[in-house]
Amino acid sequence: MIKNIKHIAGIFAAISLIASPVFADSSTAPKKMDMKVEMTHGATVTLGDLELSGSFTRAMPPAAKAGGGFVTITNNGTESDRLVSAASGAANMVQLHEMRMENEVMVMREMKDGIEIPAGETVNLKPGGLHIMFMKVKKPFVEGEMVKVTLTFEKAGSVDIMLPVGPMMMKMKH
Repeated sequence: MIKNIKHIAGIFAAISLIASPVFADSSTAPKKMDMKVEMTHGATVTLGDLELSGSFTRAMPPAAKAGGGFVTITNNGTESDRLVSAASGAANMVQLHEMRMENEVMVMREMKDGIEIPAGETVNLKPGGLHIMFMKVKKPFVEGEMVKVTLTFEKAGSVDIMLPVGPMMMKMKH
């Protein structure tokens, strides 16, 4: 029973880290989701026609066992590609996930068929939407460190990217 409670607490911690920013004072929280976040992002990486930029993850509470990874993928080619998997030595399990509102309930699910990257378009893996889900994390991510992840695409192949670990609480620009 206690193990299940810890597991459920870890899942809620991961969802809170992925779903939305944390505000120290809710009265200063913006009313809209079009906020600007001050955060250091990873370097731009090119793999064939794909350009990966703005990668990051967030620091995790000490007991957390799950967290999200985020990156912007631009397909400069004339053919669609598909992100089919992610892997990392930082976690025992890594999946591609989607988070969305369904009948006023936040739903998170694995994208078993991967994530399409249409030709000539950009797909953002970001908090509250599509993301990389690190589960059974070996040690919580610490601000200032880097998390290596291997992304595998159906056509372009595999590439390693580094996700800088940003703060748990994000600073908001007003």
